[in-house]
Amino acid sequence: MFSTNAGAVYQCDAERCWYIDFAGKVARFDYRCLLKLKKAVYNVDIEAKLLETTKDPDVEIIFICACDHCYILSLLQIIALKELLEGTFVMLQLNSILQDRLYRVVG
Repeated sequence: MFSTNAGAVYQCDAERCWYIDFAGKVARFDYRCLLKLKKAVYNVDIEAKLLETTKDPDVEIIFICACDHCYILSLLQIIALKELLEGTFVMLQLNSILQDRLYRVVG
C-alpha cells in the first residue's frame, strides 16, 4: 500500500486487514484500529516535546484501546510513523477516488 525507509503498510484483502511493518515488528490492524493508531500518533504534540527543557526521555508510548499492539517510540520514530500513516491514508483516498471514477464512467 505504502512504504518509506522506516517501514511499510500492506493491505490484505483476504483477511480484511492491514499489516504495519515498523520499529522492528509487524502488527496486524483492522480498519478501526488503524484509524485509532492514526489518531494516537497525530495527537502527539511533537513541537511541544522538542521544546521541553526537562531531562525526561524523549519517548512516547502509543497504546491503542481494543488493539493488541503498543509502541514505545522516540520522537524521530513518531515522525516516521506519522509520515507512513499519512502516505497510507492518501493511498486509501486515491484508491477510493479511482474506484469511484472508474465505476461511474462504466456504469
